[in-house]
Amino acid sequence: MTGDVEEWLREKGEKVFKKIGIKKGYLVLDFGCGSGNYAIPAAKVVGKEGKVYALDKDETKLNKLTERAKSAGLENIEEIKTSGELMIPLKDKSVDVVLLYDVLHVYYFSQSEREQLLKEVYRVLKPNSLLSVYPKHMGLDEVKEEIERVSFRLESKHFKTLIHEDRYTEGYILNFRKVDKEQKLGE
Repeated sequence: MTGDVEEWLREKGEKVFKKIGIKKGYLVLDFGCGSGNYAIPAAKVVGKEGKVYALDKDETKLNKLTERAKSAGLENIEEIKTSGELMIPLKDKSVDVVLLYDVLHVYYFSQSEREQLLKEVYRVLKPNSLLSVYPKHMGLDEVKEEIERVSFRLESKHFKTLIHEDRYTEGYILNFRKVDKEQKLGE
């Protein structure tokens, strides 16, 4: 583990997640969690009262996440192994925050697949809940447009130092609120 990752997991990640709106007791989904660079600090913020669902298709990375969580004394991370499908195996309206960090980009998903994923995210989020996106490999305007088409509204934009590929980098985090589809039609 690099010094950047150690520092991020120890303290900086928690500060970023508190700033963007994750709170104690929340249920968080980290879609495409990898080895836990975002899931672990999120789990520290939500505490024992909350839970982080860490979803990924890479079993090796999930195993590394399990080791990291165990060494950090975290018991509130539930790993979810998928086959890469865009179905999220959680109940409708069951989570407070979804993290799509370094997930939405053209290398992983076509535009129609990204739309399908965003519809799944909409389904699992509780009403008025938060979708937080770190779009490392797509333009901010393109990401905003795609997400708003699926009944989310941009709430805030944060320029932060984040961990990416085990090193610090700077980038924007976009926070969106889930908009009730009936309410949207009535506006």
